[in-house]
Amino acid sequence: MAMTDVLSAEDIKKAVGAFSAAESFNYKKFFEMVGLKKKSPEDVKKVFHILDKDRSGFIEEEELKFVLKGFTPDGRDLSDKETKALLAAGDKDGDGKIGADEFATLVAES
Repeated sequence: MAMTDVLSAEDIKKAVGAFSAAESFNYKKFFEMVGLKKKSPEDVKKVFHILDKDRSGFIEEEELKFVLKGFTPDGRDLSDKETKALLAAGDKDGDGKIGADEFATLVAES
């Protein structure tokens, strides 16, 4: 499944482009711009599974670094600071990774 099966290619391009500058990533604005906030819980889970590259059932810190590339190959890597901020926002149980339910909560809070 491709990200464009769930989200519009135009929205993805706009959202990723808005955060192309280093240290500019804001997950709340990004999830809203990319259209994820308006999606059903099923669609949010689909996006989670696309971002979970190693199919572990979690998005680990290493995968978060490449979250924008998960939406489009043109996306930049997040900085360590941005990655840690995203992990801190999403990791509700403190296990160092984001599960599907935590991701759904993160999107809902944005």
